[in-house]
Amino acid sequence: MAEKIILDACCGSKMCWFDKENPLVLFSDIRKEDAILCDGRKLEVSPDVVADFTNMPFADNSFKLVLFDPPHMKKLGQNTWMAQKYGVLLPTWETDIRAGFDECMRVLEPFGILILKWNEAQIKLNKLLEVVGVSPLFGHTSGKHGKTHWLCFMKLKND
Repeated sequence: MAEKIILDACCGSKMCWFDKENPLVLFSDIRKEDAILCDGRKLEVSPDVVADFTNMPFADNSFKLVLFDPPHMKKLGQNTWMAQKYGVLLPTWETDIRAGFDECMRVLEPFGILILKWNEAQIKLNKLLEVVGVSPLFGHTSGKHGKTHWLCFMKLKND
């Protein structure tokens, strides 16, 4: 078995992965469930480890790469297909996102890379960056309306 050198800290249904069974990736999420969405599609959230991204059960400096793609929406009905598919931020979202970012950095090895994906449909990127308190090295905007941001951070040796 390949060593798990990559962590997806909130994998959901692994939508961004080309290989949803990549042997190098440890898939983690706070939930494990199967659901049928309103359009009849099956949603499967099947992480390797069920864990809260604000308090992960992994040792310091465990991964070379971490993907952090947390929920982005704070205003969704709990039973909507978007809530089922992407999750919903709690009223404590600022504290939660900061704790999650800090945990992702903790489990990264020195000079490891953190990729953070954020959609600013409800919370602007500037607010997110204020919450995490760290500027990315670089990023890319994508999506139909240019509201999805892929940001790259590096854990410095002395972090």
